[in-house]
Parts: sequence; C-alpha cells; structure tokens
Amino acid sequence: MKIIILGSAAGGGFPQWNCNNPLCQSARDPHKPDILPRTQSSIAVSANGTDFLLCNASPDLRQQINQTTALHPKDALRDSPIRSVAISNGDVDHTAGLLNLRESQPFTLYATSRLQSIFNNNPIFGVLNTTFVVRKSFTLNEEIECDGHNNESLGLSITAFAVPGKVALYLEDEASNKNLGTITEDTIGLKITEISTNKTFFYIPGCARVDDQLQQRLRSAELVLFDGTLFHNDEMIDMGIGNKTGARMGHTNITGTDGSLAAFSQLGVKRKVYIHINNTNPILDPHSEQRKIVEAANWEVSHDGMEIEL
Repeated sequence: MKIIILGSAAGGGFPQWNCNNPLCQSARDPHKPDILPRTQSSIAVSANGTDFLLCNASPDLRQQINQTTALHPKDALRDSPIRSVAISNGDVDHTAGLLNLRESQPFTLYATSRLQSIFNNNPIFGVLNTTFVVRKSFTLNEEIECDGHNNESLGLSITAFAVPGKVALYLEDEASNKNLGTITEDTIGLKITEISTNKTFFYIPGCARVDDQLQQRLRSAELVLFDGTLFHNDEMIDMGIGNKTGARMGHTNITGTDGSLAAFSQLGVKRKVYIHINNTNPILDPHSEQRKIVEAANWEVSHDGMEIEL
C-alpha cells in the first residue's frame, strides 16, 4: 500500500497568505531552504500504484495533483487516477478542493450522512454532477470496500469512526450548546486497510483529544497520521496572532498532560507521523528544540511529497 502526503499543513497552508510570523517569513526566505513550504492537509492512497483514494480535498488540490506524478492523467484526453474521495470533516481546508474535481470526472465521494447533507444543501457543490460523482455515506464503525464510480474495487477498505472534535467554523451555532452544535459525525478518523495484505493505517488530521476509546483503537497500530496542529494549546494567543486555543478549534496540542505526546507514549504505535501542522507550530523548523522533542519521542513531521509504503 502506497501513501502519498499531498498536503501536510493546517488551514491556510504554510506560509499562510496573510501571515508574517517568523516561521512564515522563514518559509518565504530563499536562504532558509530547510523551512519547507506546505500545502493544506490531504493524502492519496493506493493498493496498486495506479488507482487512488484521496483523503480530504484541500483548497490546494489542483497544485497538489500537478506536483504529484502518480495523480496525473494517463490513458485518455480526460482522465484521473483519483477513483474515490473520502472526507473526514466539513472544514474548508478539507472540502473546498472538491470544487477542483468538477470537470465531469467520475469518482465516488464518501462522507458521513451529516456531511453529505451539507454538500447536498449547498448549491455550489452541485457542480459535482451526480451523473459522474456517486455520493455514498459512511456508517460509523462499519468497514466498507472502497470503489470507484463504476463499482470497481480499489483493493482498499475504509472504516470511519467518530473522534472528539468540533463542527466546522461556518456551521458553529453559539446559541445551540457549549459544543457549538457539534454532533458525533462532525469529525471522523479513517482506518484504511489494504484488502489483499490486511495492512492497516489510521488517518486522523483533526482530533480534539485522545480519549480512552481512541487510545484503545490505536493501540499497537502499524501507522498513525495524527493531528499536529499546535505544539501547545495557547500557541496562537501567545504569538499575538489569534484569540483561540487549540481546544477551542477542536485540535489536540502536542505537549502537556493532555497532549498527543503523552497520550501516545504507552500505545505501542509503530510509526507516528504528525500532519495538519499550523503555521505557528515550531516543529516546522527542523532545527528547533520542539522538533527535537517530538523526534526524541519517535514522531515524524510530515512534509508535502512524503511517501510511505506499508
């Protein structure tokens, strides 16, 4: 099974278009080539190296496809190796890229019923002509075989499962309840399995906390791509460029007693990779003390174009 990291940054990418913090300055500096620019979070997965499942559709998707030879058209005047797309939440940085896939190209779109209703009720997503785009809803905790538009198998299965999270920003309802109207299906993780080998990995780019149920699910996993948005909860506030904590945004911080470093320390996960990394997170600098801390805990920091074979 081949996994390609198309985008490794959080919403806004890195450097973010209107951000001038020291990290974004460094990412624009040609004299600092170690500070790698990154597009917004998305991965592509294939069992045969030819047919791909896209997990999340970043606003940067067109750029990501053009930068990834495996996703270029191959066999016809209009063609794409992308046979299906799975969406993990309704955030703009995971859904806006669907609009790049509007050119009458057949594929299957997987999402929870909650997300499918959002797509169905927003006229702009009508550009995904249902003649070409088959929409299928996940049933949580149910393994399904991933297929393309014509029901051809990709040799992969997907199990969607709820993780602690938050409703997308544009759907927040402060009058609803303390959870801003969040329901169970708003944020999911994906367990992806290569059917022929039974090799499995987890993709969880957004997660508010690593609770007991999630810890049990991930124990002894071969590979987990996990939410690396912020190094610490007050990071954006401390920098003076935001007024929200990581928890308020629905993301687990890396450090602290409730952070991902601590939560994963006893789980026996064989390979741990941070993805969806915010432009304020110092782990983006490979020479930083924070990068040394996560690497000492056997975590990797993903970058665009990174490939993983299972």
